[in-house]
Amino acid sequence: MIGMYASHSQLYLLILATLTTLFFALPLLLVPLTWARLMRWTLPADTDLTVYFGRCLGAFVVGVDIMGFLGAFDVHRQQAIFEVLYFVSISMIAVHVYGAWRRIQPITETIEIAFYALLLLLTLLFQPGMTS
Repeated sequence: MIGMYASHSQLYLLILATLTTLFFALPLLLVPLTWARLMRWTLPADTDLTVYFGRCLGAFVVGVDIMGFLGAFDVHRQQAIFEVLYFVSISMIAVHVYGAWRRIQPITETIEIAFYALLLLLTLLFQPGMTS
């Protein structure tokens, strides 16, 4: 199962980086409070820290997406980005499960557990260099 679609790993990275840039990274970087409202978060009266952390996370995701674009066009970089995607998927599953368990996040964040589980599965399926 691991790497069964390895021949399409470049396309996977290109599509993933494009979608996460458009729907996660740029909104978090440029309009974090709008993103938070869409995700059903209750905003505090003082939003400076919220904006700061949103932009920090957005900048981090932009960096991961840039790695994805580089990996899509340079097969020698692919292994590194796939390792990053494993870390991101597993750590985000843990963060969202913890938030759901503590009941400290809106339902939209709990639903993201499925998104990150799917990301982990797809990353395993498209893992380059694993076919025989």
